[in-house]
Amino acid sequence: MISRAVARNARAAAPESAPHHLVVFWRPMTDSGKADRIFMEAALEQARLAAERGEVPVGAVVVIENRIVCRSGNRTITDCDPTAHAEIAALREAATEIGNHRVLDATLYVTIEPCVMCAGAMIQARIGRLVYGADDPKGGAVRSCFSLLDHTQLNHRVEVTSGVLAEEAAALLKEFFATRR
Repeated sequence: MISRAVARNARAAAPESAPHHLVVFWRPMTDSGKADRIFMEAALEQARLAAERGEVPVGAVVVIENRIVCRSGNRTITDCDPTAHAEIAALREAATEIGNHRVLDATLYVTIEPCVMCAGAMIQARIGRLVYGADDPKGGAVRSCFSLLDHTQLNHRVEVTSGVLAEEAAALLKEFFATRR
């Protein structure tokens, strides 16, 4: 995701000979796969901490300009709040941290495919990108049960990368629920 400032600067720096309909983007090359794994590890740590509190082990981090601005794990039991999913808690904290309810150009890393509520919150927050680990065949709203982020009538699109450290995320959930049966 290219920030608006970078896009404006790229347009201003475009050669005079460039056609007017062509926008030249420049962005330093990074190993996004490596960065995704590093940030997903941070989300997995939040999931482990949630499990230690007796919460379903889901963790999330919000990253802006390659910096983690907040971290959270599920808090529904701790807060006695059905909306205290890791993603919601992280988005709330990120909005407070940056001082804006729109968390533009942010990437949300979450260990499992978000539910309908969390996908809706991402749209409202206007995040740029979602990276998640394991699919959720019973409640995922990104591709498993629903494709909310792709809905044509919505006013915002979120770039999605799935499957990052999916095995680790799925194993945390499997282990958590196995101990409760």
